[in-house]
Amino acid sequence: MAEALTITAQTRDSHIGELRRAGNVPAVLYGHGIEAQSIAVELRAFLKLLPKAGYTTIINLVLDDKKEHPVFIRDVQFHPVKSTIRHIDFYQVRMDEKVTAKVPLKFIGESPAVKDLAGMLVRSMDELEVEALPIDLPHELEVDISAIKDFDTVLHVANVSLPKGVTALAEADEVIALVQPPRSEEELESLSEEVKEDVEAVEGVKKEEPVEGEAAEGEAKPEGKKGE
Repeated sequence: MAEALTITAQTRDSHIGELRRAGNVPAVLYGHGIEAQSIAVELRAFLKLLPKAGYTTIINLVLDDKKEHPVFIRDVQFHPVKSTIRHIDFYQVRMDEKVTAKVPLKFIGESPAVKDLAGMLVRSMDELEVEALPIDLPHELEVDISAIKDFDTVLHVANVSLPKGVTALAEADEVIALVQPPRSEEELESLSEEVKEDVEAVEGVKKEEPVEGEAAEGEAKPEGKKGE
């Protein structure tokens, strides 16, 4: 069961600029069984809450020190330059109705195919869409890559251990991770040549080789002997 988290909020009735100067963030509360409401939360409290809750952990939002609202953080808008939080969306859910969410995948362990065979880990997914009751949604799902012992071993959705009450919505045979063998010298040389050709194509033309007897562009020509 996910950790119980709480944040307080107030009905927003002042100008957004005033809210931010007072250390608060404008937000909206909407979702199941309620009309959308403009609210505000304390920025420092939210910054402590966000890493713990993410987007899949249920939060008790206490509005105006009265009723508790079971919510998820649905969206966080950041300033494009300063990276400060500009606005937050809280979505209210029913605790007895299943919801869908994309849960981050956390890759743990060490693959022998990487450590001993010098392979390269390739992750095909960073999150997995699941369905569960709000209280059962995990904060993250661990994927143990130590099971990838060679280049023929592939981890699929079916290999992810899901908590009780959680169902994966992706196909069981979808690939999550594998290890590719290291490139051979021939492959590296071929790749280097392709990159070189791409660079020349971007520049437009290949640099011409100087004609014998002529100085290359930017190179000083030798001075002749005096009297010549």
